[in-house]
Amino acid sequence: MRRRSVLIAVPAGLVTLAGCGDSDSSSSKASASPSPSPSSSASTVPPPKLVDGPLPAITAGTKFDEKPTVAKGSGDPSKDLAVKTVIAGGGKAVAEGDFVKVNYLGQIWSTAKVFDNSYDRKTSLVIQLAQGGIIDGWRYGLAGRKVGSRVEMAIPPTWGYGTAGSPQAGIKGTDTLVFVIDIQDSFNAKSSAKGSTVAQSDADLPKVGTNTDGKAPSVTVPKADPPKKLVSNYVLESDGAVVKEAQSILCQFKGVVWSTGKEFESTYSQGRLSQFAIKDMESVVKGLAQGITGKKVGSRIMIVAPADLAYGNTPPSGGAIKKGDTLVFSVDILAAM
Repeated sequence: MRRRSVLIAVPAGLVTLAGCGDSDSSSSKASASPSPSPSSSASTVPPPKLVDGPLPAITAGTKFDEKPTVAKGSGDPSKDLAVKTVIAGGGKAVAEGDFVKVNYLGQIWSTAKVFDNSYDRKTSLVIQLAQGGIIDGWRYGLAGRKVGSRVEMAIPPTWGYGTAGSPQAGIKGTDTLVFVIDIQDSFNAKSSAKGSTVAQSDADLPKVGTNTDGKAPSVTVPKADPPKKLVSNYVLESDGAVVKEAQSILCQFKGVVWSTGKEFESTYSQGRLSQFAIKDMESVVKGLAQGITGKKVGSRIMIVAPADLAYGNTPPSGGAIKKGDTLVFSVDILAAM
């Protein structure tokens, strides 16, 4: 069982298909094991003052995306939030509310005991910098930093786990936490797939727009009978790693009903991204889960899910989807984790 990041509080910014549940559903719990939440006071404290030190030295693993070794803190840590860009990246600036893809290591100031790191798991963390979704020190400390940067910070309890600490992670209520964070990428509601355009030459299949400006792509359904089997084709093909069944994804999507061409759900219209576990989507719209699995991260795909791989004869009540409807999806796979 994969170890869940100690940083995660509650899922944030999730958009789920009708019937898939809300942000408390199991779809948000893509990985398991200890996940202490910030203290109840952590989201009500005032913003911190940002200072540039003191911060312990990084003694090994000094390159971007290398696992760092960090010295023990010397003397007393600052009572403010100490943040320093150790390596300056040249990418886009991260804003509060964005999802970030990072590698990181966290340890305790006074002992240098490492309590969490993603490097050993060989899996980056993708998480939203939103109130209640991450400890406040990250929320404030990463905002404005650029993709490609390595950031070091020392977070007092006020903007970490408060006076309660996190016993599961060995963090006391008086501990200042030291993090080294490599910002690999960031995503928001304007993010799009990026890849090579793939010809859509089958006249009997829907055509999906190839725009990459963050706006919803067009989905044009032909005046033809829908296919009886699942279809999953590239629209824009990236060179990223393929999505595995055990992973979760972060995506943009638009869904329409084949018979009417009507949109039934879209991240674009809701103004926020969708994050779900592939295995959980299997029990909601199996065709969507199967169509994404094996496709490359960074790509846009077109999926046609026949009724038996969608909602069948039990569609969500009161919506555009009726019994027996075939569904069409445009999906931008932004990240997998």
